Amino acid sequence: MKIGAQLFTVRDYCKTTDDFAQTLKRVAEIGYTSVQVSGTCAYDPKWLAEELKKNNLTCDLTHTGFDRMCAETDTVVAEHKIFGCYYLGLGSMPAMWGMEDKFQALAPFIEQAKPMVKRVHELGGKVMYHNHDVEYYFGGERNMMERLSDAFDADELGFTLDTYWVQYSGHDPIKELERLSGRVDCIHLKDMELLPDGKKRFAPVGHGVMDFDAILAAAEKAGTKYAFVEQDDCFGEDPFDCLKKSYDFLASRGYR
Repeated sequence: MKIGAQLFTVRDYCKTTDDFAQTLKRVAEIGYTSVQVSGTCAYDPKWLAEELKKNNLTCDLTHTGFDRMCAETDTVVAEHKIFGCYYLGLGSMPAMWGMEDKFQALAPFIEQAKPMVKRVHELGGKVMYHNHDVEYYFGGERNMMERLSDAFDADELGFTLDTYWVQYSGHDPIKELERLSGRVDCIHLKDMELLPDGKKRFAPVGHGVMDFDAILAAAEKAGTKYAFVEQDDCFGEDPFDCLKKSYDFLASRGYR
């Protein structure tokens, strides 16, 4: 299992291609050899391929807009192939954020996504769905994540399981890794800090309450190939320092 940096963590340093290039250099200097491109400025696929090569990095996952993935599927896959990326990530079901009952977004999403997901697979890529906590609150006896995994062929749709959001929702990330075994080629790692008032917030991996020794072992068993470090908010701390803290912890466990 390879450790990567989710660039959404350092999105404020990727607003221009010059800054983006410098960010890739800084991430590589920390020790990361893989990145997920998400939350960055627009870029030319050939430019990204060159910058990755320059820094001995690979891009092994992206987050790509759902509407564009559906409307320009062949083009999006072709662009990913230019910089050597097999996994096309979806950050969420976009429509659900505007709904009080987010379950109402599920059926339209499945209907729209199915032909796109199938086409990506035909073209030699794979779509990966990224969860938040909300997918675990809605859907009745079977939550939205369970219904999503039921609705798609396992060869065509995988899950970038965000272990933090699983635990935040009150579910067990280890059991979820077991349930989705074989479909979690990519996962997200960030830790959870519990504040004195009981609130939960993001923390570097190894600096919170999550049992990452058990999570990493479960991910290995489930067939995870890439574990991307992500910290949505660093609460005033330098995000590169947070990425380094996470990297150092994971390296101490033998992951690089």
